Amino acid sequence: MQLEFLNAQGQPADKFEVSPEVFGRDFNEDLVHQIVIAYQSNARLGNRAQKDRAVVKHSTRKPWKQKGTGRARAGMTSSPLWRGGGKIFPNSPDENFTHKVNKKAYRAGMRSLFSQLAREGRLVVVDDFTVEAPKTKLVAEKCKAMGFDSVMIIADGADENLFLAARNLPNVLVVEPRYADPLSLLFYKKVVMTKGAVSQLQEMLS
Repeated sequence: MQLEFLNAQGQPADKFEVSPEVFGRDFNEDLVHQIVIAYQSNARLGNRAQKDRAVVKHSTRKPWKQKGTGRARAGMTSSPLWRGGGKIFPNSPDENFTHKVNKKAYRAGMRSLFSQLAREGRLVVVDDFTVEAPKTKLVAEKCKAMGFDSVMIIADGADENLFLAARNLPNVLVVEPRYADPLSLLFYKKVVMTKGAVSQLQEMLS
């Protein structure tokens, strides 16, 4: 199987041979949906909290006597039935939102996702993607020259200049192969991989 290979100017130069075991799989929508939801859930923080009737600030005084008023019985105004009362099943800060995905299922979902990106023409390979200095302007100009307005760059090495220069650009993300997540792969219009990144991904997902 072959992917589109771009030169330094962003023009198609040749084809790059990749493993069909990683980039030539059928699209499994259910599995991709599962790993995306799991990724979002595992990134969620349980920092919300609500008050129950024991915590809400109310008097414990009985609002009116038990009998003879014609109204319903009431013990205290902190009851969940009252306006401003406590919640019956409050959200707690220690709530756990994590989803477990088996390693084999995650790898299969990532293979399916990369294969679909390749079929849609959103996945390209470059020789390398580097900048001379950690300046945002250099990355912005390079992406514009190559025709990328929304791009995820998967680089094989930890190029500090490229990472520092791209982190202020909202439509550019630079990651190493091990940090490529399914949500970002779906979000960005183009996914650019270096040759070394392709080799690492094939080793990780095969």
